[in-house]
Amino acid sequence: MTAIIKYNAGNTASVKNALNRLGCESIITDNREALLAADRVIFPGVGEASSAMYYLRNKGLHILIPELKQPVLGVCLGLQLMCATSEEGDTQCLGIFDTRVRLFPPDDIVPHIGWNNPTNMKSMLFDGVEPDSDFYFVHSYYAEICPETIAVCDYIIPFAAAINKGNFYATQFHPEKSASAGEKILKNFLQTL
Repeated sequence: MTAIIKYNAGNTASVKNALNRLGCESIITDNREALLAADRVIFPGVGEASSAMYYLRNKGLHILIPELKQPVLGVCLGLQLMCATSEEGDTQCLGIFDTRVRLFPPDDIVPHIGWNNPTNMKSMLFDGVEPDSDFYFVHSYYAEICPETIAVCDYIIPFAAAINKGNFYATQFHPEKSASAGEKILKNFLQTL
């Protein structure tokens, strides 16, 4: 069973639909016991960092999530909340990845919306993904490149498109909206143990 973290941030339904297409049983929950019992956890999100962290703190999930031992995949806002801090609302985040989330400089259109091609893809998450694959992004804030970065993307400046530390994986792009390349990312994650 794969648990999708519910925290009043959008996109849980599209992640569940993507998992359904792959034949993966999943639940959307903020229940501590259900999250601990899951084989895998997906931490998706579309929303705003400070209000999302408020919900997580209110439910005690800010303590639970960093202590999860099973494979965890953060998506978009999920990736950002797994970082140390975010400039969005001057937010203290979960601190799983030791990097900051910053607002893109206004040198081009912000937010970054659409298809883009990450480079330097490494880790099992990208097994079988073609190097020229495009993924779907929609974000105004980005995670700075850090030692745990496993893919880099460039929009205005280079940023971390994916990060991995131990059992925690995260993508700034939306694999559930990224056609066959995104489906491959989800399959690779579902095969981790």
